[in-house]
Amino acid sequence: MSDKISVDIVADLVCPWCWLGKRNWDQAVAQVPEVKVETVWRPYQLDPTIARTGQPYSDYMKAKFSGEATERWKQMRAYLEEAAPGAGIQFNFDAIPVRPNTLNAHRVMKWAGGQGQADAAAEALFKAFFQDSRDIGDPAVLTEIAGEAGLDTAIVGDLLASDRDEKAVWEEEVFFRKLGVSGVPTYIFNGRFAVSGAQEPAVLADAIRQAVQEPAEADDKDA
Repeated sequence: MSDKISVDIVADLVCPWCWLGKRNWDQAVAQVPEVKVETVWRPYQLDPTIARTGQPYSDYMKAKFSGEATERWKQMRAYLEEAAPGAGIQFNFDAIPVRPNTLNAHRVMKWAGGQGQADAAAEALFKAFFQDSRDIGDPAVLTEIAGEAGLDTAIVGDLLASDRDEKAVWEEEVFFRKLGVSGVPTYIFNGRFAVSGAQEPAVLADAIRQAVQEPAEADDKDA
């Protein structure tokens, strides 16, 4: 048995459930202070077909949730807006101008992870998109957000102007899709089991305790 676990959080930065899920995750980790939790953010694009310049948000949502799906979106939105204050977040859906392609945002997340700033970058990106109505597909905006999360803006700006790590992000996303991830957020504990959806903190805390009992394969070999 180990008191250290690793958790992959597969998420997209334009997924409202993922922001709610992040806040619930933060609370869950705080509920189990005796366990050292290593969190690794993994990329997932809910819609990789969107142009790199993005699409008007209202048009995109009308097309995606038209017909019978309209009522489903209304119910989801109502739940999210009701749950948001308890998680300390705010969704301003009506003010979002652009539904961006998130490949560049995931590149920023990858670089932030290399600097130990992935959690800060995720929070900054979620807030920028859902609360502050910023276009997180725009390289200039992403560079500003990266700076707010503690990254070097000159370096990030240069990297975004190139295709650095685009292939790596795609390959990582494909890997998790092949594992069976089809919705986000998905939390993968020690590579052993997964919990899907923006679960309540208590549920995630129980999963952390379970993961302590089920160490990763490498830990088994070391035992």
